[in-house]
Amino acid sequence: MVNNFTTYICLFDIFKSMSTLIDLSHAIFDGLVTYKGLPAPVICDYLSRKNSKAFYEAGTEFQIGKIEMVTNTGTYLDCPFHRFAHGKDLSQIALEQCAELDGISINAKDATAIGREYFIGKDVKGKAVLVYTSWARHWNTAGYFEGHPYLTEDAAVYLRDGGAKLVGIDSHNIDNTAGQTRPVHTTLLGADILICEHLCNLDQLPESGFKFSAVPPKFEGAGTFPVRAYARLK
Repeated sequence: MVNNFTTYICLFDIFKSMSTLIDLSHAIFDGLVTYKGLPAPVICDYLSRKNSKAFYEAGTEFQIGKIEMVTNTGTYLDCPFHRFAHGKDLSQIALEQCAELDGISINAKDATAIGREYFIGKDVKGKAVLVYTSWARHWNTAGYFEGHPYLTEDAAVYLRDGGAKLVGIDSHNIDNTAGQTRPVHTTLLGADILICEHLCNLDQLPESGFKFSAVPPKFEGAGTFPVRAYARLK
């Protein structure tokens, strides 16, 4: 019995080591413009290695960084507080909402208005639904901000009613930014469904059979923050 259990554990460890992690997030750097009109992050030294020499023995230097940025920077997660004053902030969402979620990928490459027809027949209940548009190819260019793909309100209602847990997109915004309303944010965040925007590398995902994670720091009073989003292929 012990030998069988040991064998099982060894096989499980081997299986885990065979899983593949795919990074789905953009790198954040000093001066990056994520959203046109919002300030770029400033990344610098608070304590440089040179100045740290005054506090430590020779050969023992440290760097402490300082970052000034808006929360909508890089690949980020939106939670209900982003849209609703009384919605859950980043400190109140559960890990089960953003970590190790069963994921499905939706191919909407070269589409602009992505309607419910892209999701009909897909099992979205309890899933992270990631919408691949190929728009990430424009990242860090002027073209990223104009004419981007987005979900329609009808699609958001379908995903809400279907029980999706998180919806992500590799685009500038999950909503159409041509007007002043944001029906997709309103519909999804109003139903406690998290949103992950500015993803990348979604073309490397299968249609299903992967786990998705996009975990932000546990901030009180914030509704959006950068994440290291990734998928784990089974």
